[in-house]
Amino acid sequence: MFHPEENPWKITSSKNVYDNPWINVTEHQVINPSGNPGIYGQVHFKNTAIGIIPLDDELNTYLVGQSRFPLNQYSWEIPEGGGPEGTDPLESAKRELLEETGLKASQWTEIQRMHLSNSVSDELSIIYLARGLSQFEAEPEDTEQLIVHKVPFADVYRMVCDGQITDSVTVAAVLKVQLLLLENRL
Repeated sequence: MFHPEENPWKITSSKNVYDNPWINVTEHQVINPSGNPGIYGQVHFKNTAIGIIPLDDELNTYLVGQSRFPLNQYSWEIPEGGGPEGTDPLESAKRELLEETGLKASQWTEIQRMHLSNSVSDELSIIYLARGLSQFEAEPEDTEQLIVHKVPFADVYRMVCDGQITDSVTVAAVLKVQLLLLENRL
């Protein structure tokens, strides 16, 4: 597909307005694509979002339940976390899977890369399929109160389709695995 090479947005100045160990928020003074001045707030994530869909030989997967502070609600998700900038995302995925579920996998396949909210942030997500599962002891972080359930993948797919699961990384992972199953590519 053809697209313009030049970015129509022009930055005239920038200032950091917030910074913590996970995110940085910058306010840019801009000239927008129509040639008018304006502002644009950009959220930079200091981690790569990592999602893992563990799938056993009987096509069961594992969901992690936890309260999500920004939403003020409980959420069922695949194992997820962040990999600090400059680290191997696969190593981060292995760490997150073990921390949250106690699982280790012998086979790892990257199945999806996506930007989670590209209108305001640069957050990249990488999703892995983990196969050849072995159970060990979970090692959750002290900020996590997690519940882990082993669930037939078909049930999780229905939960996504019915809107019971709304986490974007989980939705993308489940739909991608369903497509791979339908195409006999697993």
